[in-house]
Amino acid sequence: MTTAGLPRPLAFVLGGGGSLGAMQVGMLRALTEAGLTPDLVTGTSVGSLNGAVLALKSDDPAEQAERLQRIWTRMTRHEAFPGGVFSQVRTLRHSGTNLFPNTGLAAIVDEYLGEGVTFEDLALPLGVVTTDVETAEPRLIRSGELRPALLASCAIPGIYPPVEHEGRLLYDGGLVANVPMRQAIAMGAKSLVVLDCAFPGQLPSRPQTLAEVLMFTAMISMRNQAVLEAPIAAAEVPVVYLPGPAPVRVSPLDFRHTGEFTALAYKSAKKHLENLSVHGPGLYGVPGLATP
Repeated sequence: MTTAGLPRPLAFVLGGGGSLGAMQVGMLRALTEAGLTPDLVTGTSVGSLNGAVLALKSDDPAEQAERLQRIWTRMTRHEAFPGGVFSQVRTLRHSGTNLFPNTGLAAIVDEYLGEGVTFEDLALPLGVVTTDVETAEPRLIRSGELRPALLASCAIPGIYPPVEHEGRLLYDGGLVANVPMRQAIAMGAKSLVVLDCAFPGQLPSRPQTLAEVLMFTAMISMRNQAVLEAPIAAAEVPVVYLPGPAPVRVSPLDFRHTGEFTALAYKSAKKHLENLSVHGPGLYGVPGLATP
């Protein structure tokens, strides 16, 4: 069985990783060229944002990858993380918990997905993963208004404020399920394609600011989760784990390398898919670096 014969429903699983989420644009392009399209999508943090765009109504699968390309080409650090050092200090003093407001992120959601859009408006089932502050467990959101769910999924502790949603206080899903494979299986997926942008070899550069220290800490947790959980999911269903490119030592708060990330990830994913053959449940590719 080749990848074209992957059991349906097929889920695309998109992990978090800040500006490294640009890699998923290249991965999606390679998947589209290989004729692989999802029946459902799960995402965490920046992966939930990319996943929401992927789940929008479209007559052409390639259109979504192109739409994401346009979004990421325009994305800047100031949009996602507004304000300089003094602004961060003021925000932290006022909030007591976070360096950045999530107003910029909310504006991004409204601009690219549409103000007031709901899960029910999407063409594909979408699962957005967050962390319940009270229970420290993953909470999967699949219905209702999309914006608060996405803001919660991206609410990295110390970076963004937590989000109250349906009586629950929620943080970034990357704390407990950065690559939401189990959630995709719970939604009925019979095979998975994983688009992870926080690989074991993909650590960011040495942190220079408090914000980068917080992101660095989160990235370490994210990569270790994938190593532990991928084999568990693969015992149930085929898991095609797309390889990442060789490490680019850059802060996940730095949005100046979108083109480079996209191109490198496309090349790695395309090479992985070209000669891949799937034979039932198992792990096809591993969390880690691309094969030279």
